[in-house]
Amino acid sequence: ADVRTVDMKKLTSGVLHTKFWLVDRKHLYIGSANMDWRSLTQVKELGAVVYNCSCLAADLEKIFEAYWYLGEAQSIPSPWPSRFSTAFNKETPLQLPLNNTPASVYLSSSPPSFCASGRTSDLQSILGVIADADRFVYIAVMNYQPTMEFSHPKRYWADIDTQLRRVAYERRVKVRLLISCWDHSQPLMFSFLRSLASVYEPTSKLDVQVRLFVVPSNPRQKQIPFARVNHNKYMLTDKVAYIGTSNWSGDYFVNTAGSALVVNQTESGSSEPTVQSQLKAVFERDWFSNHSTPLSLEALEAFC
Repeated sequence: ADVRTVDMKKLTSGVLHTKFWLVDRKHLYIGSANMDWRSLTQVKELGAVVYNCSCLAADLEKIFEAYWYLGEAQSIPSPWPSRFSTAFNKETPLQLPLNNTPASVYLSSSPPSFCASGRTSDLQSILGVIADADRFVYIAVMNYQPTMEFSHPKRYWADIDTQLRRVAYERRVKVRLLISCWDHSQPLMFSFLRSLASVYEPTSKLDVQVRLFVVPSNPRQKQIPFARVNHNKYMLTDKVAYIGTSNWSGDYFVNTAGSALVVNQTESGSSEPTVQSQLKAVFERDWFSNHSTPLSLEALEAFC
């Protein structure tokens, strides 16, 4: 076995936050789970597994090979060699069946400096999915901040926040955010979330709502560091399922490495559920569960 370390601090000042597996060039996993015992037993995660799909696996391998290359390189190539390029992206997704249902699929990546020719950046993927929604946008992420939270000096970064407000106001798209609340949540995040949730006026059909999700813990579980949290990072609309590896603040899209699987598969001619319908069922289960609470000062004091 070979191991390489990508010196992200030197290359971009970020971290390698990607979480995916590639097996035998035909199976793949991508999602929120770290390869850590807590992620598999004490943390609520969400990911996608795709079996026997060599064409999609080959495209994910290009992202892996870019990391592998950077494990030895002293700098990021510009442009990237053609072997890292892809034909599959937001404009020209890969057409293939998933669970016997036709699907349009592509993989996005961040930061932009890691994207070879043809690769859609993760931020552009998210902004595009939101912009294309007609009826609703449901988002479940651990952290959500319209800032570059790890930069010095601190900077405001409202790319995603502005896009959500835009579709809610201009096209009356229903927006739901399910955000994690745990010991490491930053108080400032809740102020930004309250601002976003204020875009709510039923008589005008403005409908942005935010809820907090709390993973319950017994006294013993509370002693486990960095555990008992809803760690997922996904979004779905009436058209698309997006399953990613990044938290939603500016650093993760500007200088940190992440990736995502984007699937448009809403029209199903088979009895098997689409990726989008499965993700919708998970989101609504959590949104209406006893572990979800409205965004309020009382909830923050009682649950977070």
